[in-house]
Amino acid sequence: MVIELIKENEIEETCKMIIGACENSAFAEFYPRKYIDGGSNYDIIKGRAQRMHFYVLKDGKKIIGCGGIGPYWDKTDEAWIFTVAVASGYQGKGLGRLIIETLEKDDYAKRSHRIEIHAAMSAIPFYKKLGYDHKNGDLCSADGQFELDKYL
Repeated sequence: MVIELIKENEIEETCKMIIGACENSAFAEFYPRKYIDGGSNYDIIKGRAQRMHFYVLKDGKKIIGCGGIGPYWDKTDEAWIFTVAVASGYQGKGLGRLIIETLEKDDYAKRSHRIEIHAAMSAIPFYKKLGYDHKNGDLCSADGQFELDKYL
């Protein structure tokens, strides 16, 4: 398996993988539809890939995971992780951890003292294992997403 920055010709396949990962997850009911549709939108992924760093995880030529990182609200010392997904047939095998570890080694993370991520309820235990916690200790969600962060 290899993880690398996305190429434009991989965006469509990545969008389909994100939709499948969300809809076929054991926790599909916890993924708000607007985030599935928004997070898997071709133009949004393309824009993020152009402005930030968006990675894909491949098994051979097949895209089986993704995740991105960029500045948090244009700050140079804080980062935001977004659109982390692993194809349903590959979940539970440490690949989500591999994606997060890759993002945390990215230049945006290296220059940051804090990384924020917005997560579905079902993903909170996963991120807590990786050192993320509820932002400001707040357990409330906004539109079905929980704000978590990690200080480096």
